[in-house]
Amino acid sequence: MKLERLISMIYKLLNHEVLSASLLAEEFQVSKRTIYRDIDVICAAGIPVISHQGIKGGYGIMDGYKMDKSLLGSYDVDSLITVLSSLSTVFEDERAQGTIERLQTVGTSPQTPSLAVDLETLRTDPDALRHLRAGITERKVVCFDYINAKNERTTRDIEPIRLHFKYSNWYIYSFCRTRRDYREFRLSRMMNCSLTQETFQPHHDAPKETDLLRQDQVSEVVFRVGPKALAEAMDHFHQADKQFHDDGSLTMRIPVYQPLEARWLLSFLLSLGSGVEVLEPFELRGIIKEKLQKTLQLYEEV
Repeated sequence: MKLERLISMIYKLLNHEVLSASLLAEEFQVSKRTIYRDIDVICAAGIPVISHQGIKGGYGIMDGYKMDKSLLGSYDVDSLITVLSSLSTVFEDERAQGTIERLQTVGTSPQTPSLAVDLETLRTDPDALRHLRAGITERKVVCFDYINAKNERTTRDIEPIRLHFKYSNWYIYSFCRTRRDYREFRLSRMMNCSLTQETFQPHHDAPKETDLLRQDQVSEVVFRVGPKALAEAMDHFHQADKQFHDDGSLTMRIPVYQPLEARWLLSFLLSLGSGVEVLEPFELRGIIKEKLQKTLQLYEEV
């Protein structure tokens, strides 16, 4: 415990010009006398700690003292700091913040960041993220209410395996005790998420997520986007196979798992209204037509 405190104190001193004994004592929940002894130990180890007198006095590291940067280049360090900063904000992770402080000692001098990562949580309950993260690290069962793709509300007990941030949403890959199988859940559809005290043993036969997607159920979807809907389509399917036409429209081709059941795809295509026309598969055209007809029925009196 003392060694861990000493190491943490060294990194804090490296990242701040001056830190008072009172602040360090409060940070590490020890007495100021203990801090004085720790400073003596750090000095004895060859790290040049300087004492600053006065009202704003305290301890600091001699200017020019640097830690060895040979293990990581400045570009690597700055990129890691950026990603970890976003994660520490999302998960309120004190350990990640501690890692950031250690990395900052070998980073470049302060400058305008060239990289920024925003793991938005507007669609996700922050508490759910933290419960799931704790469930993964502590191997504890997590329970929640869930709205599935059929708009059915169910209660699930899961053994969380890993969190994913993809398609601008958070997902949890887990073993679902309710279905007795591996499932992926979208956090934006979760409610009343809570971390239980029940622990579980990891399942060593857990399949990879890619194994759950049968390639024979992946089909190509082709649609033509009008000039006024290009930006939205490009935002969602930038990596699609694209063919621009003289009239300003664009034909896009994307592989989709079970496209006739992909509600996310249907919702997006419908959101573009007359700005998009599905060309293939033909069955998807029929589904969209049926959806539009049902919508028009709601406005027959207008």
